[in-house]
Amino acid sequence: MASVSVVGDVSHADAKTTFPSEKDIEEKAGEVEGVYVVDRALEKRMLRKFDLHILPVLSIMYLFNSIDKSNLGNAKTGGLTTDLGFKGNQYNILLSIFYVPLVLTGPPMNLLTKKYGAKYVLPIAMLIFGGMAMISAGCTNFGGIVTTRWFLGMAESGFLAGVIFYLTTFYKRDELAGRLSIFYSASEIAGAFTGLIAFGVFQIHSKLYGWQYLFLIEGSLTVLGGIIALIVLPKSAATAYFLTEEEKALAYHRIATHSSTEPDSAFSFRSAMRVFKQDRLWPIYMIIGFCLGVPLFSISNFLPQIVARLGFDTVKTNLYTVAPNIVGACFVVMTAFSSDYTGDRSLHLAGCLCISAIGFVILACIDITKHLGVGYFACFMLCAGGFITSPLLSTWYNNNTPDENQRAILTPVLVATANCMGLVAANIFTEKSAPNYRMASIVCACFGFAGVAITIALGFWMKWDNMRRDREMGVVLKVGDVPTSELKGGQKDPKWRWMGGVP
Repeated sequence: MASVSVVGDVSHADAKTTFPSEKDIEEKAGEVEGVYVVDRALEKRMLRKFDLHILPVLSIMYLFNSIDKSNLGNAKTGGLTTDLGFKGNQYNILLSIFYVPLVLTGPPMNLLTKKYGAKYVLPIAMLIFGGMAMISAGCTNFGGIVTTRWFLGMAESGFLAGVIFYLTTFYKRDELAGRLSIFYSASEIAGAFTGLIAFGVFQIHSKLYGWQYLFLIEGSLTVLGGIIALIVLPKSAATAYFLTEEEKALAYHRIATHSSTEPDSAFSFRSAMRVFKQDRLWPIYMIIGFCLGVPLFSISNFLPQIVARLGFDTVKTNLYTVAPNIVGACFVVMTAFSSDYTGDRSLHLAGCLCISAIGFVILACIDITKHLGVGYFACFMLCAGGFITSPLLSTWYNNNTPDENQRAILTPVLVATANCMGLVAANIFTEKSAPNYRMASIVCACFGFAGVAITIALGFWMKWDNMRRDREMGVVLKVGDVPTSELKGGQKDPKWRWMGGVP
C-alpha cells in the first residue's frame, strides 16, 4: 500500500492506491521506501501529451457531430422546406424525430463504449452519422429526410456521453471541466462554421440546391474525421501509445487517487445499474437537465431563425450567426476553467443559465426589428450563457460518481433526459409563432430561471452536508484529501465529500 508524498515541486496527499502490479510501479514510477513519489514535471509533461493527442481529435469529432446535428436551421434558410414540399408543421416534426432515437439508444450506446472502448465505438458512430448526413442530400421528400434523421440520431445518441466518460478516465476531477469545455466549445464553433459554409454554398448556382451542397460537404468532412479518430485515439490512459512507461504508471495512479474507485475496471451491467439506488442526487441532476435543455436546444436549432428576425436576407442571416457562436465558444472555455480553479460548479452553472434566460426575456419583450442592436446583443447572451450549461452539469455529476461502471450508465441517462427537452424546443418555435417567437422565448426564460433556483439550492445543500460530515467525524476534509480508491462505499462513505457545491 503506497502513500503519495510531495518532494520538491511535488505535492502532498496520502493515498491508498492499487496499481496493476508492484513490478510495474517499480519499473515505471518507482517505490521509495513505501512512498510513491509524484513528479510534477512528469505530470505536466503527461498532461500536455493528453491535451495535444486527445483534445484536438475529440474537439474535431464533436465539431462535425454538432454540424450534422444542427445544420437543419441553416438548410431551412436555404429553402429546404420549400424544395422538399413541407406542409404545416412538418419541419417541427423533422426536428423532433431526431431526439427520439437520441434519447432511447443513448444509454446502451454508452454501455458499449465502456465494454469495447471509446477508441472504437465513437469513430464508428461518427462514420455512420456522417454517412447519414451525406445521404440526406439525396432526399427528395419529407419521408426520406425523416428516415435519415432517425438513423443520424441513433448514431449520435451515445456520442456526447461517451466522450464525457472517456475524458473521466484521463483527467482528475478538478481538471475535467476545463478540458470538457475545450471539447464542447466545438459545438459553438460548429454554429459559426456551418454558418460560414452555408454563406458560401448558398451562393452556388447549379443543378443541386444549396442545402444539398451543405449536407454533402459537412457529411464528407465527418466521415474523414471518423477515419482519423479511429487511427489516432488511444484506448486508455494506462495504455496510451504516446506515453512513456513512467507516464503510464502515473496516469493510472492519478485516476485511482482523483477520479475512480477502480480505474479501467471490467464492465459490469449489474454494478452500473446500482447507481440509481446508491446515488442520492441523480433525480435533481435530471431536473436541472430538463431546465437547461429547453433554452440550450432552442439556441442550437433556432438561432438562424432568431437572427432572421433582424430582417436580413438568407446569406446575411447565416453570416450573422457566426459572431455570437464564436463569442459563446470563448465563454464556454473561460467559464469552465474558472469553475475548475474555484472548485465551484453550482454558482457558475446558475450564472450561465441566468444570462441565457435574460437574453430570452429581452427577445420576448422588445420588437427587435426596431431595436436591432439590442436584439443582436441578446443573441450573444443566448450563446454566452447557454452552451456552457451542459458541460458544467455533466462535469458536476461525473465528479460525484467515482465508480466507472456507474458513470457509464448515469451519464447517458442524464444526457438523454436532457435531450428530451429538444422535443419541447422543437415544438415551441412553430411557424404559427414566427417571426416573433414571443411565447417560445418566454418558455425558454422560465425554464432557465427555474434551473437557476434548483442549481443554487443543490449547491448550498452540498456545502451543508459536507459541513455535517465534518462535524460527525471531528475532522475537516476537502475533496481530494481522501483518494477515490478508498471510497468503495461511494457517497455513503463517511469520508465522502461532495464536489462542486457553493464554496
